[in-house]
Amino acid sequence: MSDKYYRGVRVVEEGTDTAEPVSSSGLQVVIGTAPVNLAENPDAVVNVPVLCMSITEAKRKLGYSEDFSAYTLCQSMYAGFIAYQVAPVVFINVLDPQKHRKDNGVKEYSVVNSQAVADDLTGVLKDSVRVNAGETTLENDVDYVLSFNEKGQLVITLLSEQTETLTGVTVESASIDPSKVTAEDVIGGYDVKTGKESGLEAIRQVYPRTGMVPAFLLAPGWSHDPEVGAVMLAKSRYINGVFKAECLLDLPTEDTRLYTDVPKVKEETGYQDEQGIVLWPMVEAAGKRLYYSAMFGAMAAHTDASNDNVPSLYLSNKLLAVDKAVLADGTEIFMDREQANTLSGVGVVTLISEGNWRSWGNNTSIYPEGTDMKDRWIACRRMFSWMANSLITIYSEKVDSPANFRLIESIVDSENIRLNSYISAGKLAGGRIEYNEEENSVENVLTGQVIFHIYMAAFTPAEDIVFILKFDPELLKDSLSATGGAA
Repeated sequence: MSDKYYRGVRVVEEGTDTAEPVSSSGLQVVIGTAPVNLAENPDAVVNVPVLCMSITEAKRKLGYSEDFSAYTLCQSMYAGFIAYQVAPVVFINVLDPQKHRKDNGVKEYSVVNSQAVADDLTGVLKDSVRVNAGETTLENDVDYVLSFNEKGQLVITLLSEQTETLTGVTVESASIDPSKVTAEDVIGGYDVKTGKESGLEAIRQVYPRTGMVPAFLLAPGWSHDPEVGAVMLAKSRYINGVFKAECLLDLPTEDTRLYTDVPKVKEETGYQDEQGIVLWPMVEAAGKRLYYSAMFGAMAAHTDASNDNVPSLYLSNKLLAVDKAVLADGTEIFMDREQANTLSGVGVVTLISEGNWRSWGNNTSIYPEGTDMKDRWIACRRMFSWMANSLITIYSEKVDSPANFRLIESIVDSENIRLNSYISAGKLAGGRIEYNEEENSVENVLTGQVIFHIYMAAFTPAEDIVFILKFDPELLKDSLSATGGAA
């Protein structure tokens, strides 16, 4: 922080937010890399959940770059805050500026209008910068200040009188190096010596830190790695020991270039789980190439927000804010419904273009091996996960209350009212809660356990709408008879 003394009137301009993001309970938790050298405190946002409500906040806390291949979290920043204008989003950055860095050496830069721009470098860490004028070492915040331009390049602005005549400076620095981040960093783990969590292990901190329950786990740019995806699926089942979330898992597009190759690749990755939503290929929006999971997650959160934050709507046949379906090298993919249905039949969500790009696919990754309605259909699976999570958060305050009739009655009454409200709103096909005295024996109650049964039915999708056309000769006969009568 600068110790410079200010007196007078100052104006600082800030980037414009496109719109106030809509609030969604479809909370995305995104794991990956961010250009943290642009952040307020780079070291403070490593392997910890960072809650953001807007692109401005994300830029301030984590930094933002449109180099989406290097900084994968920025894909979800763009998709969530710019393309769909939905919030909040939780980001877990695994790029550690103390570990994933490189030395830039000493470089010379010309001074123009009291500024020198390191236009050949990116990712420069401010605390590593040393500026010299000849043999003299200049002092930060006294002789110069550091900032970044819109391209993320370091800008050195000279301040003091002794630098007014300088035509050049030498700069020593280090930069973050996203190429050094590996799948092992994304997977992370728990350090028994320090007690610190990293990577996917840090998902555990989301609820304690924010009070919000993850709805989606995604790692665009990383989830196509089977090892990363397997850990994501494992973490999605019992977050904090109780919560569930859906995993958005990309399939690789470098080698999987044909839709006919997708079923085999999906099988080889082992993505056959009810908590998984598998996606192929990649997408392009406004010239930016993103993994499909980033755009799909933002679309899903926006869809939930439009539906009173209840995930009862299917995410298939929804408009996508994309311009192209592409492979990793930019090759465009065009599938018709027949081809897209082939992928739906093996539990892969894709996208089709029929005037506009739309998502396509209702099956979780467990299909076709698993056909249980609550596990196969995406909206059914999401409703069960959401209902389980909401029961835990709503009734956690009842834990440790006296196990008397008043407690039982209050839970049954309030839950029946809640279920009926969803039924009347068309968000559930049916639901009820039951308390069975036979199941809650005295012995059971004495151990502190009270059991309730909740029965619910979510709507299945109208995937196959059939109109049967038949030529009816009688209609022709009637028409001719009517004509003849008129004559």
